[in-house]
Amino acid sequence: MTDRKKCDVAVIGSGPGGYVAAIKAAQLGKSVALIEKDLLGGCCLNVGCIPTKTLLSNAAVLHQIRRASEFGISTGPISFHYDQMKKRKDQVIGKIRTGLEGLIRSNKIVIYRGTAQFESPHLLKIMGPDSLYLEAEKIVIATGSVPLDIRAFPCDHQRILNSTSILEVTETPKSLAIVGGGYIGCEFASLFAELGVKVTILEALPTILTAQGPTIAQFMTRAFTSRGVDIQTNVMVKAIENKKTHVHITLADGKTMDADLALVSVGRKVYTEGLELEKAGLKTNDKGFIETDDRMETEVRGIYAIGDVTGKWMLAHVASHQGIVAASNAADVEAHIHYEAVPAVVFTSPEIATVGLSLEQAQKAGYDATAGSYPFQALGKAQAAMETEGFAQVISDKKTGQILGAVVIGHEASNLIGEMALAIQNELTLESVIETIHAHPTIAEAWHEAALIANETPINFPPKAKR
Repeated sequence: MTDRKKCDVAVIGSGPGGYVAAIKAAQLGKSVALIEKDLLGGCCLNVGCIPTKTLLSNAAVLHQIRRASEFGISTGPISFHYDQMKKRKDQVIGKIRTGLEGLIRSNKIVIYRGTAQFESPHLLKIMGPDSLYLEAEKIVIATGSVPLDIRAFPCDHQRILNSTSILEVTETPKSLAIVGGGYIGCEFASLFAELGVKVTILEALPTILTAQGPTIAQFMTRAFTSRGVDIQTNVMVKAIENKKTHVHITLADGKTMDADLALVSVGRKVYTEGLELEKAGLKTNDKGFIETDDRMETEVRGIYAIGDVTGKWMLAHVASHQGIVAASNAADVEAHIHYEAVPAVVFTSPEIATVGLSLEQAQKAGYDATAGSYPFQALGKAQAAMETEGFAQVISDKKTGQILGAVVIGHEASNLIGEMALAIQNELTLESVIETIHAHPTIAEAWHEAALIANETPINFPPKAKR
């Protein structure tokens, strides 16, 4: 390997963090190289956000068609073809990936195909279709994460699947056991339950969606149960065997169960394999993360890390924002990351979205916090659309009225959360939302009403009974 190239900024990984960092650095006048060992777009585009949401969109259409008679619409017999749903998912990914490559190249970014490893803090060795040494003044690590494999029952990607291999299934099973009731497991539970699969969630903790807090966990447990999902909590899976025609699952207490397929969704681990960080003077912490400051710079000056490898928030949109901060600093434009207003969405049915602090977190942080909740059942638009499941909740400081957090469960929650993210990022108060005219009839009116309730001045909700 004798070929040697130079650039101002090298970005390792082309996921939602990496490609955004590359574009930002290029916008700021730097020569940029983007290194990708697999498919452009990383996990999010190819095996994460986009494919799962495409499949969930298919299921949502099916759900609406099944309810057609409630809207006074007659249909014939309803059936679906999962292989065609999977084909549409692949087409969506391919179209976006083609567009992404065009976007990257339009910013005069050089794409190198292969794996990268450090030779020194400013020198990378690229191995693969493109084989060369790349010298860079600044380097951004954006290598992401991969599904966590459990040694006791490793995925064989035939009947014991992870969140990547389950996307390649071309027909629905009759039954599916999901090991892990976090947001990934719950999204797949939503998908397959809608498609008529008998879904069982096996969760080691006392509730599903523990990270999302007790309010959400309790609501979604009821919602899932009403949809026929069997939720088993406080259970440990000891072994999963592929019996060729089905999987046989053994729990720690000795009980067993069978299912057509098993999905292991117990989390993700950061991917730094093969980078040889030590040659750059870098190391990971005891959890395997690369630590950074609020400029996204590592302990080695000129080397930045963004996305899942930092262990902050394993969310695509956080990686993108970190990418902008890292690229700005790599181009000598001062920028800092803030995590006070990170929206998080779980694309279950109904959708869940949160931002900022929960009521429990706000109280624990010392705020005299209060919560105002408004049910979708009381919204005219929700009644018209027959989407009355859910609520919007605003958490605020009683003394100042500052909005500290928000939760919304229900129709279009993923879109609704943007208003509260903007409010928290800009330290707005309940008054700011109350004095904003919200269009009627819309689901977004729920924020206006929830803010009024938190302010103890409800208009379209009965006042609290005085003691």
